[in-house]
Amino acid sequence: MNKPDQGFGMVVKAAGAAIAFGAVLLASNSAVAADAANGKALVESHNCAACHGVKLNNPVSSEYPKLAGQHASYIYWALRQYQMGTNNPNLGRSNPIMQAQVGSLSQSDMKDIAAYVETLTGDLVQKK
Repeated sequence: MNKPDQGFGMVVKAAGAAIAFGAVLLASNSAVAADAANGKALVESHNCAACHGVKLNNPVSSEYPKLAGQHASYIYWALRQYQMGTNNPNLGRSNPIMQAQVGSLSQSDMKDIAAYVETLTGDLVQKK
């Protein structure tokens, strides 16, 4: 049988552990936060506007999507799928131009690009 002070001590230890775990999660999330400024630099250096148009909102062909304002999570996942290409037919996207464009990008680079694209004003329709 626990003494009253032992039960309280266990609660304090558990609360302390939960707070410490929360602090670690918070620190790890901020350490991998996307950098939209770097994303802009990457978009410019990879010349994304050549196909997706000025401010990624005016594609040169109707075959290319408007990207401006798209959700970062969608952009990131699309870029990852192009990287996977035909190596994973269940998840990959098979566009040789995009595969070449994203081949050298790290996951962090793709998150930065996605964060930048999300900040752009575009013509995407949003439900009200």
